[in-house]
Amino acid sequence: MEPLVKFVDPKNDIAFRKIFGDENNTTTLISFLNAILKLKGKERIKTIEILSPFQLPRIKDLKESILDVKAVDNLDREFIIEMQVENKPYMEQRVLYYTSKSYVGQIKRSEKYENLRPVIFIGILEFNMFDSQNYLSKFLITNEETSTHEFKDFELHFIELKKFTKAEADLKNIVDKWVYFIKNADEIDEMPKGIKDSGLREAYETAKEYLWTQKELDLYDYAGMLKTDRKGELQFARDKAMREGRAAGMEEGRAAGMEEGREEGRDKGIKQERRIQEQRSKQNMIEIATKMIQEGLDDKTVSRITALSVSVIQSLRN
Repeated sequence: MEPLVKFVDPKNDIAFRKIFGDENNTTTLISFLNAILKLKGKERIKTIEILSPFQLPRIKDLKESILDVKAVDNLDREFIIEMQVENKPYMEQRVLYYTSKSYVGQIKRSEKYENLRPVIFIGILEFNMFDSQNYLSKFLITNEETSTHEFKDFELHFIELKKFTKAEADLKNIVDKWVYFIKNADEIDEMPKGIKDSGLREAYETAKEYLWTQKELDLYDYAGMLKTDRKGELQFARDKAMREGRAAGMEEGRAAGMEEGREEGRDKGIKQERRIQEQRSKQNMIEIATKMIQEGLDDKTVSRITALSVSVIQSLRN
């Protein structure tokens, strides 16, 4: 039986890179990609070269760290695996830009297009990005009329961790077991039973905290603090915007009621308060939305807090 241990959080910057980006042990990454992409037969990855091998960064470098691993397999396909903890503004455009930039960067201006290799992006998200209830999403470039997949050099895959709610007893396949590991490793004290896949077993082994050096643990803890700080800043910005919005509306309503005069009574003041609020709240929300955009909130979050449409919010960015 697997001894009781403490596992690090694979969603942490340092842990993610150490588990999936070890150029001396590619078994884990190969297993993960074969499972998530459901590769079979000749399509399965046999060997892989990690283009961004794990190296311990300096603490000051962590502030701008990008949580990704890049690799090329034996079939000359390029992979980008990214752990994204924050729903940043223009996430969809960012993914397309990042993927296409990797594709274009494979050749120089004078080289032949035939040297371009397919790029497969895998985004592991700690937030919900799509309306689908499935925690796995796959996007291809297809013909709208025939649904045929003609342009095959781009694939986008997403794993939305919030939508994955299976307990250990519900894990039915290797995909479930991999996503369970990424989401829950730091909350369990033993490897789930029945895991035969060597790559996944190696991932659990790498994630055992007692096998890490003190320097690795220090960087791991610092990366966790940065993640917590970023989430705290985001929540503070949301709370502040909501407080300002409520205060502005209440103040305008009170002023409007007083202007109508006490002789017309409280009922008329309330009606006037509502009318003024309706006329001016949109402008107030626009001002608040502008502040939230400057603080880095995404369109959906700003829309939810201010009740402005996404199209209005997008126009504020231009």
